[in-house]
Amino acid sequence: MAVNVLIPTQLHGLTHGQDTVHLEAVCVAELLTGLEANYPGMGNRVNDEGGNLRRFINLFVNGEDIRFLQLADTPLKDGDEVSIVPAITGG
Repeated sequence: MAVNVLIPTQLHGLTHGQDTVHLEAVCVAELLTGLEANYPGMGNRVNDEGGNLRRFINLFVNGEDIRFLQLADTPLKDGDEVSIVPAITGG
C-alpha cells in the first residue's frame, strides 16, 4: 500500500529536502518503522524513548488525528495521506 507522507519543514533535512515521501505500509506503526529505516533520525523526532508518539507531534491520516482513530494500529490503504504536524507551543 503506497502511502503519501507529508513532512514538515523542520524535518526536511532528514528526507533530503523532500516535503512528501512515499512508503509502503499497512498501518501507522509500520509507516513509522519505514520512515526510520529510510530516513534515519526520523523515528527519534516522532517517537519518544518508549516508542510512543511524542506529546507535541500530531499524526493525521486523511485529515483525521490518529489519537481519535486507532493510534499506531490505524490501518492505511493505498493512496492515503499521512501528515506529520508538530504542535505549536509557547506563551
